[in-house]
Amino acid sequence: MPTEPPISPHALALSDSLRMVLKQLVRELRRESTEADQGLAPMQAMLMVIIQEQPGIGVAELARLENVRGATMSGHVKALEAAGMVERSAPDPQDRRRSGLQLTERGVQAIKALRDRRRDWMARRIARLTPQQLDALAAAIGPLNEIAKP
Repeated sequence: MPTEPPISPHALALSDSLRMVLKQLVRELRRESTEADQGLAPMQAMLMVIIQEQPGIGVAELARLENVRGATMSGHVKALEAAGMVERSAPDPQDRRRSGLQLTERGVQAIKALRDRRRDWMARRIARLTPQQLDALAAAIGPLNEIAKP
């Protein structure tokens, strides 16, 4: 098994700085969007995005993805169903206990509104940057994508 090279002090310092900035950015983004999220908790919005990206996903699969107990996930899904954001498909013919989840039209519109608000919030913040800062941000997108890869 190959060993990884040692982490340089520079990489460690950048890691700390980036982590702190991302933490603050996510906190501000969440705070801004929570104020107008139609009563959606951050966890509910995140689950709706997953369901939209993976229509037909089951409750057990969602629980595994999010590393929570099935009963906990079932509670979240039931709340989303009660709010009219999510619906269950017909039971799987191979396993009648399993039905897939999908967003309702109301759920699709809620996620679109959330994404639009977050995009606009971010765009307003980015618009405050100087031309040099905009260039630096544009140059950082590629490396940030590399960091984000599993």
